[in-house]
Amino acid sequence: MSVSPATLPPVLLHSEAELARAALATPLLSRAVRLARWAGPDTRVGAGGELVDAQLPAAAAELGLATDDPDAAAYASEAWRVAVDTGLVDVTDAEEEGAEGTVTQGEDLALLSAGSPQDVLGIWLGALDTVYADATVPDMENLLDVLEENGEVDFEELGWDPQAEADFLDGVLGNLYLLTVGDAAGGESPVPLPALAASMIVPDDMGEPTDDILEQVSDAMMKLDDQFRIFEPLGLVEYQPVDEALMADIDEEGPEPAPVDDEDVSRYGMVRLTPLGLYGVRARMLEAGVDAPAVGDLADKGADALLDGTSGFPQHAAQAEIEGWLARHEPLGAARELLVAARGGDEGAPLRRLRCQQALSLVGNEAEPALRDVLDDPELGGLARVWLAEHGAADVPAPSQDLIFWLTIDTLAAQLAVEGNSDELQGLVEGLAQQHSGFFATAWRVEHPATADVLEAMGRLHPDKKVAKEARKAAFKARNL
Repeated sequence: MSVSPATLPPVLLHSEAELARAALATPLLSRAVRLARWAGPDTRVGAGGELVDAQLPAAAAELGLATDDPDAAAYASEAWRVAVDTGLVDVTDAEEEGAEGTVTQGEDLALLSAGSPQDVLGIWLGALDTVYADATVPDMENLLDVLEENGEVDFEELGWDPQAEADFLDGVLGNLYLLTVGDAAGGESPVPLPALAASMIVPDDMGEPTDDILEQVSDAMMKLDDQFRIFEPLGLVEYQPVDEALMADIDEEGPEPAPVDDEDVSRYGMVRLTPLGLYGVRARMLEAGVDAPAVGDLADKGADALLDGTSGFPQHAAQAEIEGWLARHEPLGAARELLVAARGGDEGAPLRRLRCQQALSLVGNEAEPALRDVLDDPELGGLARVWLAEHGAADVPAPSQDLIFWLTIDTLAAQLAVEGNSDELQGLVEGLAQQHSGFFATAWRVEHPATADVLEAMGRLHPDKKVAKEARKAAFKARNL
């Protein structure tokens, strides 16, 4: 897939049991299962394993579809194709050319009721492959128009590049995945279809889109509207289609319709990946060699891997990963291991210590001996005192001024790594400078690898020009110490 591994935050997946239940409840897989159980000795199929036309009405009836429904045969045919492709039924080809084949129930059918959640999800992923292939195939009417005499499709005349179509859909789902896992609300917010289409078409450095680019975005929207309608019955997405009235406006020749108000953006289509969809897209990414981490990947690793691994995680994902790790460790041993892993003077060390504090805040009083052991440690003594005080421990020695300033620089360095130049960090900087009028006169002497960088950031973030100048002067002194 076309997603850059460096940009992928970890995904918080539902349990396999929950995902398997969701997979079994999807309309398309449910229909495939019903047809697989309906199939018997009298079921006849063509050379490609498809149900012969004479069988489609009975298959549609088995699915409870109305006989006068013009789409009933198509629904039945789609469900049957999924049943064949996922091994829910086995096809036996006819011995004579032109004769009809027969089917029997496949071994995988029993896995849906007696297998593990992983078995169920494996079958669902097979169904996703089938639907994915369908979503990248052009309209059948257009295909028939460009069939050559030998029965092959003239792709050039059709203007269709199969690889380009697959890459485009991979990119769209990759972008939707990124938007979902990076959403602080847990991916609950649907994405407007125009924004998703534009993410694939409009160059990042383009200011005002040209008419040609806007036309490409409109074409992409219509393509995605068809594709998401195909994916929804398999539970990959929740989709609100493009308003039919808008599609009529687009199809009609003449002036463009008036812009739609922001509150009406949903008329252009809204889509979100379901929890099952997140699982499915991630599985395809992993298969394509993309590093798509999931919360829980570090649960059986050491504390060093936990602190390093969660350094780039969003706060909610880091919290979930740490909780999972702690659940596998006894409190005192976990605290000792975390504290050892938090040491260091490298660039990533402040953030490791911040994650260590986050983890230790979840550990009970059983960890107290480990914290007392590091009270004299120049890198860990400050956070140990904070933890002991918060847990109501007695006889906690007061920190020296040097330790207070070192811990302040270390904390700000970690916050800079997490938040950058955020409003929250700016508020923290303002409060710190206000509470300690002589802060910069002392801070530049702090023997911490990040002292100069932190002071420079304070000068950049503080709105008061006089205070900002003091911070920059202190940073200059720190660099020339």
